[in-house]
Order: sequence, then C-alpha cells, then structure tokens
Amino acid sequence: MRSTPLYETLVASGARMGEYGGVETSLVFSDVAGEFRELLFGCAIYDLGWRAKVMIAGEDRVRWLNGMVTNNVKDLPVGRGNYNFVLNPQGRILGDLYAYNMGEYFLIDTERAQLENLLKLFEHFIIMDDVEVADKSDDVAALGIQGPRAKEILKSVGIPDPGLDPMQVAGLTWNGAGISLTRMASDEFLTYEVWAVPAVLAELWKMLVQAGAKPVGSEALEKFRVLIGFPKYGTDIGERDLPQETEQTHALNFTKGCYIGQEIVERIRSRGNVHRKFHGFVLEGELPARGAKLQADGKDVGEITSVSRLPTQNGERPVALGYIRREALERHAKITYSGGEAKPAEVPFSLAS
Repeated sequence: MRSTPLYETLVASGARMGEYGGVETSLVFSDVAGEFRELLFGCAIYDLGWRAKVMIAGEDRVRWLNGMVTNNVKDLPVGRGNYNFVLNPQGRILGDLYAYNMGEYFLIDTERAQLENLLKLFEHFIIMDDVEVADKSDDVAALGIQGPRAKEILKSVGIPDPGLDPMQVAGLTWNGAGISLTRMASDEFLTYEVWAVPAVLAELWKMLVQAGAKPVGSEALEKFRVLIGFPKYGTDIGERDLPQETEQTHALNFTKGCYIGQEIVERIRSRGNVHRKFHGFVLEGELPARGAKLQADGKDVGEITSVSRLPTQNGERPVALGYIRREALERHAKITYSGGEAKPAEVPFSLAS
C-alpha cells in the first residue's frame, strides 16, 4: 500500500496509522471524539495524502475535459474550481473529482483509491485531442485546516487568507516556497487546504501544530463526513448509481452542452425525479452493518451505505446515510431495519440534545 507523503511527520506526531482512501495515513492521534469536536469548534489539521492530484494540459484541454465531466469547467475563471461526476454512457457514476482551472492547465483532485481507474478512463477518451494527462500525486502533497480558528491560526504562521471565496485557489509564498491555498465549498464549516511539495508541508505541519492546530485522523474525518451527509465514492456512490439519486446537485450543469452520460441526466431532469434518493437517518436500536436493507410495511425501500456514532454532549448519536425510495419518504412511512428503526433526518445532522 502506498504511504502518504507526510508519513514520517504523522508518526512523529503520535498518529496510529492505517488505510484510508487507498493510502496509509493517520487514523487517530489521541481520541476520536476530541478530534471530531476540534473539526467543529477549534482548529483541526489533517493529512490529505489520500487525495491524488492530476494535471490536464494541452490546447484541447478545456473542450475535452468539459466533455468528460458533469459540471461546467469551460467557463471556470482562473483560480476557481467545482465538483464533478464522471459517468458512463448509461449515466452511471464512475467517479467523482474536483476540477480547478489553473490557467495553463486543469488540476484534478480526487481520491487515491479512484486514481488508477480515472487515469485509464481519461487515456481511453483521448483520441485525436491535444491533451496531456499527468499524475502529480507524488509531487503535490496536501493538508487540511478546519474549524472556526483556522483562519486565525493560518495567519499566525504567515499564511493570511487573501479573501478566498469557496472553491477558489490562490498561489502564495510561504518561507520562500510556493504554495497553493484553497477554501472548500462550505458556508457552515470553514475549511482550507494547502498544497505544496511534501518537504514544505512537513515543515508547515509542525508550525501549525505549534500555533495551536490539533492533529486529527481519518476516523474523525469520517464522522464529520457522515455528519454533513457527503457521500463517498466506493462507499455511498458506485457504478449502479445515477447522479440525481445522490442529491449532489452542485455536481451538475444542465446548460453546458454534451458530455458522456449527459443524455440520461437530461432525460431524468425533464421527466421528473428519480425513484430513490440519498438521505440521512437517525437510528434507534442496534447499529446496522453497511448494506443493511431498509424496510417499510415489510417491503424493501432502501439500504444503508454509511453508519457512524456522532459524539454529542449527552453521549453518542447513532446515525446513517443511505438510499430510500421517495414514495416511502413522502408518505412518512415507518422505516425499519433488522435490529431497529431508521428515522429520516436532514443533514447536517443535529448534535443538540
């Protein structure tokens, strides 16, 4: 298994290491509940070595990439990005990614676990196009800084936010080295990413921790992902799923023109909603396994794809993400699974008592 570029730094910080997103990275540093709270209320720092970086260059890059993904990358201003799906001709999801217009090239950010398949897919569809695809994952490392104190602590180590909007990236200089600072797309949670060569990020990690940022592992990140209801490819999204079923409307653009799978996406839009949708559930009963069937009136109406216990002031709250038939939601049917009841809930989940 490939190790994160920050492996030695994480070990020196006391991390217990393990697999996440196709890479050996930090799972936990101290206690998961405390790290989870840091993401929400303090300043958390975490490794993003499980994210891959791919550069797409060449004269035809704009037209070609716009025909590969579900969002409009053709009209992205320089220094801006958006979230996308990659589909097969039947409209099923083959992967997800962020695409950033960096001027002379696009930078693709995706999970390392998806990298091999996406690279093969990209190469397959470069026919007579002037397009170059290069894996830069070993050259560009990344770390995340999140929480209400993130902006303050970044500034304290010499990285002031230049006024970034969500999904905007800026090139900066830190300690004489070039870095990129981006702010992720969340109005409710303040999240930054820093991209740089591994040696620079290793030094930045140490300085951020000295300034008060708390190291956080992937187990706490998974709890946060479930809290906000963001589906993970390979866990909540796969090749059988259609884009509209995932409820990730920010990945779709209906005016950009043709792309692979566009006919199916447009047909769904014009004919109305799909029959199933991605949703959150508060659980009462035993904690189910991933893949557990959801039932209403003795019939299968969905399945669970992610399960977690979210720390609250009054104990843990068991929650889940999954798919459910719209008609079961609309008639407010009682939803059960083997061992308990799954009550539909909006995401982000509430942590109030």
